[in-house]
Amino acid sequence: MARLSPQELAHFRSVSAVNALIALASYAKRDLSFIPTEAKGTERWHATVGRAHFELLLLGPKFFDTRARIGGGGAIDLAIHLYGLQFKEAIALLRTRGL
Repeated sequence: MARLSPQELAHFRSVSAVNALIALASYAKRDLSFIPTEAKGTERWHATVGRAHFELLLLGPKFFDTRARIGGGGAIDLAIHLYGLQFKEAIALLRTRGL
């Protein structure tokens, strides 16, 4: 695996969670009926990865899994959460998905 540069790391941390989710999930759909009550601009998405189904709140690079009650920030954290990967595996996946 190619070494992770500081620029690439910063990029992965700043990618919008929506863009990362679309690239990572086999299915992803925004819930248009969702109205945020706390952070304006938050979107609720339903996604499938393998056999796992997720309900995620997304805002900028941050995500929160409403079912697992786990959150994080950046594409690396999201890949780790969705796929159960280690850090290096998540980087490799993000690279193969063109992020």
